[in-house]
Amino acid sequence: MARRSAPEVNAGSMADIAFLLLIFFLVTTTIEVDSGIASKLPPPLPPETKPPLIKEKNIFQVVVNAENRLLVEDADMEIGDLTDAAVKFLDNGGGTLPQNSCSYCRGDKDPESSDNPKKAVISLVNDRQTSYKMYLAVTNELVRAYSILRDREAKRLYNETFSSMTNRFAEWPATEKENNPEYDELEERIKKVQELFPRNLSEAEPQNRE
Repeated sequence: MARRSAPEVNAGSMADIAFLLLIFFLVTTTIEVDSGIASKLPPPLPPETKPPLIKEKNIFQVVVNAENRLLVEDADMEIGDLTDAAVKFLDNGGGTLPQNSCSYCRGDKDPESSDNPKKAVISLVNDRQTSYKMYLAVTNELVRAYSILRDREAKRLYNETFSSMTNRFAEWPATEKENNPEYDELEERIKKVQELFPRNLSEAEPQNRE
């Protein structure tokens, strides 16, 4: 009796199916990426530039030691209280001279604290052994303080939060930016709010602290 040959499998269609499955998984799979802090570094200063003189009362000292202990103005503080403390410092408006006064500040106007938001500087110093998680948490709290005050002023001036303004600005179609009065006006409003509460957040090189 003659033996019948086994039918051949069409490998071409299987390759097509495998290729389609590969495309499906590439399109639907979410790839996790490391997240960080979105921050734009300032441009480098000329070598001959001298650092500006800053009054001690205009500096808000924040220190994180090797044990992730948070010290604010040489006093222990919980991470949950940092934003409110930073807002209070930035919004103090304690300047007594006309050139240092702040008409839009709503703080305590303590003469021993910051003169105005433009002169107020938050100084952040981390130990070399500070955990990255703690570093991010502290930085996020400080950045949130600026966001709160900018949102407040944008709402007062333009009846819109600063966050909403920056989101609209970022999402503006590229083809509609040039010679567009609305786009230019939005850009000017954002700059105005940033000038009222500039992000003067100074981060020193990590140190070995006790």
